[in-house]
Amino acid sequence: MSETDPNTTDVIVIGGGTGGYSTALRAASLGLRVVLAERELIGGTCLHRGCIPSKAMLHAAELVDGIAEARERWGVKATVDSLDWPALVATRDTIVARNHQGVAGHLRTAGVRVLKGTARLTGPRTVHVEDAGEFTARRGIVLATGSRPKMLPGLAADGRRVVTSDDALFAAGLPASVLVLGGGAIGVEYASFHRSMGAEVTLAEAAGRLLPMEDEDVGRHLARGLKKRGIAVRTGSALTGTELLPDGVRATVRTPKGEELVIEAERLLVAVGRAPVTDGLDLAAAGLAADGRGFVAPADWSRLETAVPGIHVVGDLLPPPSPGLAHASFAEGLLVAETLAGLPSRAVDYAAVPRVTYSSPQTASVGRTEAEARAGGLDIKVNTMPLAATAKGMVHGQGGMVKVIAAADGAGGEATGTVLGVHLVGPHVSEMIAESQLIVGWDAEPADVAQHIHAHPTLSEAVGEAFLTLAGRGLHQH
Repeated sequence: MSETDPNTTDVIVIGGGTGGYSTALRAASLGLRVVLAERELIGGTCLHRGCIPSKAMLHAAELVDGIAEARERWGVKATVDSLDWPALVATRDTIVARNHQGVAGHLRTAGVRVLKGTARLTGPRTVHVEDAGEFTARRGIVLATGSRPKMLPGLAADGRRVVTSDDALFAAGLPASVLVLGGGAIGVEYASFHRSMGAEVTLAEAAGRLLPMEDEDVGRHLARGLKKRGIAVRTGSALTGTELLPDGVRATVRTPKGEELVIEAERLLVAVGRAPVTDGLDLAAAGLAADGRGFVAPADWSRLETAVPGIHVVGDLLPPPSPGLAHASFAEGLLVAETLAGLPSRAVDYAAVPRVTYSSPQTASVGRTEAEARAGGLDIKVNTMPLAATAKGMVHGQGGMVKVIAAADGAGGEATGTVLGVHLVGPHVSEMIAESQLIVGWDAEPADVAQHIHAHPTLSEAVGEAFLTLAGRGLHQH
């Protein structure tokens, strides 16, 4: 193919989710010609079925919870007369549509050629896109095909009685009762949403605590907050059987004591994780293969480049330490685009990627857990500050905490080393984690943070107090 051939380009991106479109936008801004192939909708799962629609609905849930708090704590005699589900859906869909139009507009303005259709590899530099033909990439190919919800053996989603996180918000109406399988971030968020909307909710997690990848204290405080809201939290409990009923599901769950608990619910929501999507990609045609878990691992993490030179991976196709989060995908897309443009590479610092659960209460973390730090043989200093110990925490009345883990490099065990991790539970902590991301990412020490003043009264004041104490300057905490 010649330089003027429209099917010869600099970069081909397969997949238009957060990782794919961020790669395309950045590459185009650096003067590269980019073709982006997406078989469904630009924006991917995050925009259309996950992050954005779920957070829109969780905001509606927060408004409902606020009315209950106004009545029960503040003497505001307000009630929710009814929930207009079609109106909620319409607002959610408007938000999604506006975001979709915005991303599509950015791609057009940047000059990215977007093709709708399934793409497959035909070689280390060639891709076939259905209904569009064969394309050649001079600089490289980026794989960004995302993930799909995992389903347990013997279960099949029908969009009504059994649903996944991809279709839970799109099922008809609101159920009166829900059994959520999986106590990770997705399961917790959906359990929180349905409880706010009036459903009886059981949340079952096979591991011994909620958010098993987070700090143990995060899972403990979160479980306490969810139970306070009336959610039946059952950790260490695994599904052993299901029976479909005309209007719901009868499930059997084995408890930590070995008992068989029967739970009936109108809806069973399976949120047991997500799996990479590589079907139809024909990795072998380019000399690639997925690992045993379905991931496409890079040979060079500093460039996110596979063992086949010029083929890069971003987003949910990447194995850990990539966390499979949209904001990590943005960073990965920027890195790959700049690498393909010939700019110096700087690996994504996965330890400094924030992790957020948008339930009520919320959780937000960055860096190592206490267990990870101790398992690494580090001498550490840990401080936990209850949000209820601050005036603003009392105002919100939802409990929660700030937990800081720092290296204890001082002779007397003082926290004079770098901050290793920060973990938050409570209202609005998703908006508080950015400060801690910078603290961990810039290898700050507690004394570095303690010299800066946090506004009073705010929830973030608890972060400042936690660091003051670690720096030996405790004011309200001793």
